[in-house]
Amino acid sequence: MSTLKTDLTVANVMLPAHEIPVAPTSTILKEILDMMGRYRLGIVCITNQAGKLEGVFTDGDVRRLLLKDQKPFAALFNDDIGVHITKNCTTTTADAPLTVAVDVMGSKRIWDLPVVGQDGVLVGLLHLHPAVSTLLDLRKRQE
Repeated sequence: MSTLKTDLTVANVMLPAHEIPVAPTSTILKEILDMMGRYRLGIVCITNQAGKLEGVFTDGDVRRLLLKDQKPFAALFNDDIGVHITKNCTTTTADAPLTVAVDVMGSKRIWDLPVVGQDGVLVGLLHLHPAVSTLLDLRKRQE
């Protein structure tokens, strides 16, 4: 997709932070799972009080956690999410070319890419489906 002629950036397609699931590290796992269902996304971005991205928790993390942790579900559901997040997650910026961000998502095999400012504050989320749809529409128009 990198051969498309486009000036589109991540900002053109990303979901803004107020439209995605965001929670502090003290949120319990059960609430995180509820958020995933409510927002219909397989990711929750975890931030500190200043809005800086601390990490993410994904549906893949749920599967790995259930297989790894031998706690009863009731105990697991009451864990603070901060102990289970992926802290050094892949991110992008709003001004990054959309094609580059989608290439990163493909190479990392991820559906969602948090978008941060230079200060590390979460500004949004790039979801693969609308990003690819936008690029496919553009490709059709360029043919």
